[in-house]
Amino acid sequence: MPELRKDPIIGRWVIIATERAKRPTDLIGPPEEFKKGGFCPFCEGNEDKTPKEVLAYRKNNHQPNTPGWSLRVVPNKFPALQIEGGLGKRGEGMFDKMNGVGAHEVIIETPQHVKIMSQLSLKQIEDVLWAYRDRILDLKKDKRFRYVIVFKNQGNAAGASLEHTHSQIIALPIVPKRVIEEIEGAKRYYAYKDRCVYCDIIRQEIDDKVRLIQQNRCFVSLSPFTPRFPFETWILPKSHDTYFEDVLKEEIEQLAAILKDTLTRIDKTLNYPPYNFLIHNSPLNKKDENNSYHWHIEIIPKLTKVAGFEWGTGFYINPTPPEEAAKYLREVEF
Repeated sequence: MPELRKDPIIGRWVIIATERAKRPTDLIGPPEEFKKGGFCPFCEGNEDKTPKEVLAYRKNNHQPNTPGWSLRVVPNKFPALQIEGGLGKRGEGMFDKMNGVGAHEVIIETPQHVKIMSQLSLKQIEDVLWAYRDRILDLKKDKRFRYVIVFKNQGNAAGASLEHTHSQIIALPIVPKRVIEEIEGAKRYYAYKDRCVYCDIIRQEIDDKVRLIQQNRCFVSLSPFTPRFPFETWILPKSHDTYFEDVLKEEIEQLAAILKDTLTRIDKTLNYPPYNFLIHNSPLNKKDENNSYHWHIEIIPKLTKVAGFEWGTGFYINPTPPEEAAKYLREVEF
């Protein structure tokens, strides 16, 4: 019989459609095709084909915007928001609007034309995580910005326009509704139980082990109790941390290890699926207000489509129970 499960954080309901449960082989689609060959602006030697870098990790003091880098961060050539100008908040009758001010940057994760993040070395993934941290710390100095989202679109079906592995950062002048829902849910839980809801999830999943995928000293990887999508996976710090950018050196090393392990398990199990990867972080400069929140990473393989029922109700139908997804991911060999 299908199950209705309630998300303990934001109260959203999910239908686990057990009667149409799907194995990984039932969800795998045809391999994605990108344009073969051709020019890639993200490859080393093509630095003049991107906007000027705002951050780069280099050896031997190579000049900016030249070869010799291991990671570059550049403004997006086609940004969703513009860095220049004021917010210009105003009303138009009953409607509110403001200027599209923000920052939109691309993290080019390697100079080589590598297609997927799990193929990067541990050191390269550590550098990617350090770049996320460095850019958040810099962007939060701008008082116009209230939230910074870090995300990765892997594969054409997930929204990637170039196959060279890269991530994106967008700084926003408002806090997204989804983030507010999570923060308010965490606050309600803390007010009722005097504990962090994410910390309780981590403790229970480590004890139960049925949805646990992997863990190390600092992080856990798990299938959440109420996944919206098949093989949705979370990575959470075991210690209660409100901000990703407060991460320490040992934590970066441990996060790189469990991120590479988790992505490799997903790739091997689902034949290198397209996916979206997001860091859910606390709004900027609000630590005292949001100390019940717990930053985390969500990885969402693109295996099913959102259709009329989901749009009309806010419910999601997931044909793969998280217990089964976690079992497949735990048992994959590589």
